Amino acid sequence: MEREPMRIREGYLVKKGSMFNTWKPMWVVLLEDGIEFYKRKADNSPKGMIPLKGSSIHSPCQDFGKRMFVFKLTVAKQQDHFFQAAYLEERDAWVRDIKKAIHHIDGGQRFARKSTRKSIRLPETINLSALYLSMKDPEKGIKELKLEKDKRVFNHCFTGTNVIDWLVSSSSIRNRKEGLLLASSLLSEGYLQPAGDTSKAAAEGLSDTPFLDLSDAYYYFPDSGFFCEGYSSDDDVVLKEEFRGTIVKQGCLLKQGHRRKNWKVRKFVLRDDPAYLHYYDPAGGEEPLGAIHLRGCVVTAVEDMPDTKKYDVDNILFEIITANEIHYYLQAASSTERTEWIKAIQSVARTGK
Repeated sequence: MEREPMRIREGYLVKKGSMFNTWKPMWVVLLEDGIEFYKRKADNSPKGMIPLKGSSIHSPCQDFGKRMFVFKLTVAKQQDHFFQAAYLEERDAWVRDIKKAIHHIDGGQRFARKSTRKSIRLPETINLSALYLSMKDPEKGIKELKLEKDKRVFNHCFTGTNVIDWLVSSSSIRNRKEGLLLASSLLSEGYLQPAGDTSKAAAEGLSDTPFLDLSDAYYYFPDSGFFCEGYSSDDDVVLKEEFRGTIVKQGCLLKQGHRRKNWKVRKFVLRDDPAYLHYYDPAGGEEPLGAIHLRGCVVTAVEDMPDTKKYDVDNILFEIITANEIHYYLQAASSTERTEWIKAIQSVARTGK
């Protein structure tokens, strides 16, 4: 019986998409012979796998100047994969262990396992890239809409039913069953993105198919102007049950608003049960203005932001990406304080409920 490869290291990293400049949190597992990455830590099946045989690793990686602590893994087929760690020591630990694994497997151990990603079989004649361009055609493609659900407004998106209808009308498929297969492949390869709880749950394996032919399952193009509205005046609705835990860390940080992109000083309180980072008006007030749910989040230092005016903030920034892929940008008073916040948030994100 073949021995299962040993897990060398695992944890949340931010991974760049293979086709679009989108960075998303992933649970990454380094094995003796490859790297698996999952949407969530609890997922049974990985989103993909990177073989290590013949690969090379590059660190530090300067390909993305505004992101710190990035390393690049180039596989034998000359495809690049980019990962971002939270701070210097974490990046160096990942790079060190990956180098050891590559050295070991290139020394003679054969990489025999196939990717465990669920494959979607499509006819050889289908070109997903060309199909994607047709879907985005302003005149003949899928119309982007403003849709409302659960007191939230989804801008520049469309329904799963819209997608299947378009595939049928454009003669790309023979029936809706084939449409589900093709749409699932588009979703798997990043040409479509889920928006809202229904479509995200399906994409994470909680439904019979990754893509849903439903009018209440929303999707969007990754390079469109998609955005979601519906939070409270300062981003998040706060629930009373969020206040049970022990305070792990507190202090003032600058926070960027979601709508106006302006920066305001907020007092932050980090609790461990449930795993929330609440923020308050520093001038006083017992009720928080909002909360960031940290369970399953990824936090990393960032060097700069495209929407930030140079005179607004210094470059002591860090980013929290929640499990629902909401991005929060914060600024600490110093690089040391930034590292302290990142480590504290990481700890709560791993152990908090």
